[in-house]
Amino acid sequence: MQHIDRDQLYTESEYRFNYVAGFMDFGADDIKAIETVADKIRPLVPVVVDAVYNKLFTYDITKKHFLPKNEGFEGKTATSLEDLTLDHPQIKFRKDFLSKYLNKLLSGPYDDRMLRYLDWVAKIHTDTPEKKSKINVDYIHINALMGYVETTLIGGILSLKLPEDQLAAALSAFNKLLWIQNDYFAKYYCNPEATVQKRESPCQQLLSLPTAVGALVGAFAAWIAFKNKKL
Repeated sequence: MQHIDRDQLYTESEYRFNYVAGFMDFGADDIKAIETVADKIRPLVPVVVDAVYNKLFTYDITKKHFLPKNEGFEGKTATSLEDLTLDHPQIKFRKDFLSKYLNKLLSGPYDDRMLRYLDWVAKIHTDTPEKKSKINVDYIHINALMGYVETTLIGGILSLKLPEDQLAAALSAFNKLLWIQNDYFAKYYCNPEATVQKRESPCQQLLSLPTAVGALVGAFAAWIAFKNKKL
């Protein structure tokens, strides 16, 4: 039986990744599966990005997070939800960020720099002292978004008509990868110092469950999509 130090899970990012990745059986075969289909998936990135932002603009509670000035954006921001359109310069800036993120996942390499990048992507969506912007997105929206990104990506992968072995490997690999990213998000929605106390906070109790079972649920959804494709 492997021993896992609970305190280290919340104080050492690499230790946390190794645990979650190991729990999900994410490894060299998954990275190879991503590399194998990356060139075929890359042209789908703009379609995925547009679909994601169309969804985010469907609800006022998610759209409002794009009104504050984004860190790194030098242009003029919209003053109301009505003025904020999908072709607004700040939304184009955010779309470019999402495109770069998806292409980074496709290109790798999956080394320490990638782990720091996945951690940074999660961190900038929360209100931390190191940030210049004050964008702070509630976890419920992040969780829903990650589910939608995975569903959209699965649809894109299925449209490629890949050989069955490549398709199954790609669906499994991206499912695991996106749940690993989701865990990085979850990490920032509880006070790390509170989690090393003997008594878990209610927040920590809630966040540990979706991380543990999320890969299983996502894998089941990917399997259903794969089986439906064969029928």
